[in-house]
Amino acid sequence: MELAHNGGVTRRADPPSPAGEYSARRATWAAAHERRSRQDSHLAYARLATFAAAVVVGVLAWKAHVSGWWLALPGLVFAFLLTSHDRVLRARSAAARLVTFYDHGLARLAERWAGNGEPGDRFRDDTHPYATDLDLFGRGSLFELLSIGRTRAGEETLAAWLKQPAAIATVRGRHDALEELRPALDLREALALAGTQVRSEVNPDALTAWAAAPALFATSARTAAIVTLTIVMVALVAAAIVANSLSPLVLAAVIRTVYQHFHGDNVERVLRRADGSVRELDVLRPALELLERESFQAPVLAELQHRLRTSGVHASAAIRRLYRYAEMHGWSHNLIFTPIAAVVMWNDHLAIAVERWRATYGGHVESWLLTVGEFEALSSLAAYSYEHPDDPLPELAAPPPGLSRGLFVGTGLGHPLLPAAGMIRNDVSLGETAQLLVVSGSNMSGKSTLLRTVGINAVLALAGAPVRAASLRVSPLALGATLRIQDSLQEGRSRFFAEISRIRELADMAATQPLLFLLDELFHGTNSHDRLQGAAGVLRNLVDRGAIGLITTHDLALTAVATDLGARAANVHFEDSFDGVDMRFDYRMKPGPVTRSNALALMRAVGLDVPEQTP
Repeated sequence: MELAHNGGVTRRADPPSPAGEYSARRATWAAAHERRSRQDSHLAYARLATFAAAVVVGVLAWKAHVSGWWLALPGLVFAFLLTSHDRVLRARSAAARLVTFYDHGLARLAERWAGNGEPGDRFRDDTHPYATDLDLFGRGSLFELLSIGRTRAGEETLAAWLKQPAAIATVRGRHDALEELRPALDLREALALAGTQVRSEVNPDALTAWAAAPALFATSARTAAIVTLTIVMVALVAAAIVANSLSPLVLAAVIRTVYQHFHGDNVERVLRRADGSVRELDVLRPALELLERESFQAPVLAELQHRLRTSGVHASAAIRRLYRYAEMHGWSHNLIFTPIAAVVMWNDHLAIAVERWRATYGGHVESWLLTVGEFEALSSLAAYSYEHPDDPLPELAAPPPGLSRGLFVGTGLGHPLLPAAGMIRNDVSLGETAQLLVVSGSNMSGKSTLLRTVGINAVLALAGAPVRAASLRVSPLALGATLRIQDSLQEGRSRFFAEISRIRELADMAATQPLLFLLDELFHGTNSHDRLQGAAGVLRNLVDRGAIGLITTHDLALTAVATDLGARAANVHFEDSFDGVDMRFDYRMKPGPVTRSNALALMRAVGLDVPEQTP
C-alpha cells in the first residue's frame, strides 16, 4: 500500500478498487497491443524491402556487377527481421489475450458476465441432489461466474468442489490459500498467458492413459541388444569405408531390415504416441514453471508445489526432457540425417529413453494435471474473492454441543447470481433453535429465491469460497433440493414420482450425516389431503434425523406442520400488495404464516371471469 502525502501529513492511500485496477491494467495492455501492432506493420514492410533488396542484389550478382557474397547481407538482415517479427507477434498476441482477460474481469464486476465465460455444461447432472436446482452449471451459472481456469483439470476440480461439500479442515486450508492468492493479480495474469491453449489441446484422460500404459518396448533386455546392434552396424559401415567395398553395407542393410521386420512397429508406435502426448504436456509446461518458481506460505499451496517435484526433478524439467526426445525423433526424418539415424539405431535408442521416462515419471502425470487443476480452482475462488471484497469467508462451526444436527446461520444473505443493486437480503437461522422454516407466500413473492440463496451460499461456503452475506456460520452439511424436479418422458416418470424419489434420497442422506434440505412446493402434484399428510410425515422424519432446511408452500394448510413440530420449526412468509393494476413485492422475509392470497385478484387482473369471493 503506497504512502500519500497531503499537507505534510503522511497517510496510507486506499488501494485501488478491483474495477480501477482492472481498467488500469487493461489500458496498459491495450497500449502495448497497439504499440506491437505498429511494430508488426513496420517489420512487415522492412521484410518486404529486404526481400526486394535481395532480388536486386541477386540480379546484379547474376549479371556479374557485384559479388554473390553480397547476397549474405540481405539474408542476414531478413533472418534478423524474421526473428524480431516473430517476437513482436507473440508479444502482441499476449497483450491481446490479457486485454480479453481484463475485459472478462470487468464484465464480471459490471454484472455482464453471463454468456462470456465457460458455462460448464458438461458437468450438468439432473440426478445430482442439488446441482441443477441451484444453477451450478450452464449459462449464467455459478460455475461461469467463478471459473477463470484454462485447463480441463482446473474446470473439473472446481466443478467437483461445487458438487461435493468439503470437510471443515479442507475448507480451512482453502481459506488460507485464498488469503495468499487474493491479491496475487500478477500471478493470475501470468497463468492466463501460460494456459492459453491448454483447454483446447490437452486431453487429461488420454494423457494419463498414455503415461500409465504398459511398456511396449521393454528396456531391460532390449537395451543390451540395441547397443550390440549399434556397434555391429557402425563397425560394418566403417569396414565398408576402409575396404571400399559394398558387401559390409549390404550385410548391414539385411540386418537392419530383419530387425525392423520384427521390432520396427513397436519402436514407431512408442515414438508416435510419445510425440502426440509430449505436445500436450508441453502446453502445460509454462503453467508448471510458473507454479514451481513461486514462493508460497499457505500449507495447501506449498503442498501443491511439492507435488510438482518428482525424484528430485521438477515436473517442467521432466517434460522438457521428453520434449527433447520428440525433437530428436524429428531429426530422423531429415533427408541428410536419415542414413546416420539408421546406422546408429537412433529411433530405437529414443524409444528406450521414452519408455524409461514413462517408467520414472508416467505415474506422476495424473498428479501433475490434478495439481495444476487444483491450483486453478483455488485461483478462481481467489479471483472471485478479490472482485467481491465485501463478501466474507464464512465461519466454520461445529454443530451445537450435544446435537447431531447441522448449523446454518446467515445474516444479510443475498444471491450471487442476482444483480447486487436490486438484491434484497434476508437473515436465515437454522439449527440454533428451529431446524425447519416453512416459507409461505404468493407466487413470485421470493420463496424459491430464498431457498436458492440459502443453497448457493452453502455451496460456496463448503467449497471454500466467500459467501454473499454479511456473515455466515455453517457446519459440515450435505445438501439436497427439489427446486427443479422435472418429469421424464423418456424414463416414464412423473414429476411427483421424481420428487418423492429425490426426497427418499435426502432421507437416506439425513440418516448418515447432517443435511440441509430445500424443498420447493412440497408434494404440490397431489391432492390437498395427501399433500398435508405426506409433508407432515416426511418433515418430521427429516427433523428427527437432525436435518435442517426450508420448505415453501402457497397452501396455507401446510403451515400447520410448523405448529405440530413445536420449537423445532417456525413459520415465515413473504408479503405482496396488489392495487388492481400492479403486483408489488418487497421480498423481505417476515415471521409467521402468510395471511392472505393474491391468486384470485391476479386472475381478475388479467381478465379471467372469477367471482369476487369463493363460496
